[in-house]
Parts: sequence; structure tokens; C-alpha cells
Amino acid sequence: MARITRKELKSDKFAQEVGLTVTFFEEHQKDVVRYGAIAVAVVLLIVGFSVYSRHQRTAREEALTLAIALQESTVAQAGDPHSFPTQDSKDQASLKAFGDLASKYSGTDEGNIAVYYIGAIRADQGKLAEAEKFFLQVADHASANYASLAKLSLSDLYYADGRTDQAEKTLRDLIAHPTVFVSQDDATITLARHLAEKNPAEARKLLSPIKGGRGPAASMAQELYSQMPPE
Repeated sequence: MARITRKELKSDKFAQEVGLTVTFFEEHQKDVVRYGAIAVAVVLLIVGFSVYSRHQRTAREEALTLAIALQESTVAQAGDPHSFPTQDSKDQASLKAFGDLASKYSGTDEGNIAVYYIGAIRADQGKLAEAEKFFLQVADHASANYASLAKLSLSDLYYADGRTDQAEKTLRDLIAHPTVFVSQDDATITLARHLAEKNPAEARKLLSPIKGGRGPAASMAQELYSQMPPE
């Protein structure tokens, strides 16, 4: 799964940082096409935690920072002392770090973020049933912001598994209940992308208010709208 770069984590304005996720997706569409919502949610999670951790330094946050750094490590990169020899060895180390954190700090924001990451790693491995279990745990027990990220990722798993109705229901709920991490536009564009082929009329209706605006979401809506079959 693609990750946001450390350079992109240094912006000062939270809104600007969250907006980077849309640009990131546009620049890495081929990388995240399989589990798009999961990738976007992970990027949002890293950005959000980066901002949050600037203001508080606790053992939980430091442990999560170390676990995320581990997950962002390279694989088979010559000359990098922190590089893992294989993706599997990196996954195993990351799963242990997040698993230990989730167990030790169960019920906290950091614990829920760790559970989310475990789900994302399992999704990357193609173990969708396991990924769903962890995402559901976050969706059901985390605070609204983190729960919304899990729901966004769940929508992609449902689509991948052929549960279209469940995926659409999840996204419509996110549209009706936006959060700092998953805006109404984010959820709407995700739903429109999946509707584009089977129901282009509704997809256009969803995108029209967004594409007339400004910013990364408007640009993405405009591009998606232009790719749809003619009316």
C-alpha cells in the first residue's frame, strides 16, 4: 500500500495536510486502485496523527510513532540500515509492533490506530476477511474520526467482495456524517467512482456540486466526471 512521504507530513495547517490525500491519490492512482479507500484512509491517518502528536508527547504516542516509522521502512534498499530484506519480514515486524501496542493500550486512540494498521496490512496481503475484522473493531469502538477511516476502508473491502449494497450503505452514512478525516466530499467522490459504470446518472448528480468548487476535491470530481460515458 502506498504511503505518504515524510516531507508531506511537515505542513503547518491541518486542513492543508488533509487535503494532500486527494492530491496523493491522484498521483498514485495505479498504486491504490485495488484498495483505494484503504490507501486514502491510511494517508489520512498518518497525516492526522502527525498533527496530533506535535502537541502531546506520551508513551502511547511515542510507541505509535515508532510503529508507523517501522511500517514506512523500505524493503531491500541497498545502503539503508533500516531496510527490511523482504516485504514479509517487514509485515511481520510491523504486525508485532502494532499488535503489542493495540494490546497494551486497548481502548485508546493509539490502540485503535494500531488496530486499523493491522487491518491495512492484512488487506495489502489479500487477507480481506481478517482485514474486515480489524476495520470493524475500529469502526465500532473508536472515536468518530478514526471510526470514519475504518468505514471508508470497509467500503472498499465490501466492493472487492461483491457486497455492493453494503458498501453503498456505508458510504452514504459517511456522506451524512462527515468527520475531520473523511469529509462529505471524500465519501461522495468514493461513492461516485463506484457508481460511474453501473449508474452514471447518479454519479454525475453526486459529483456536480463538488466539481464546481475549488481545491483538490473539485479537481478530482472534474476528472472523474470527464471520464464517464456521455449522457
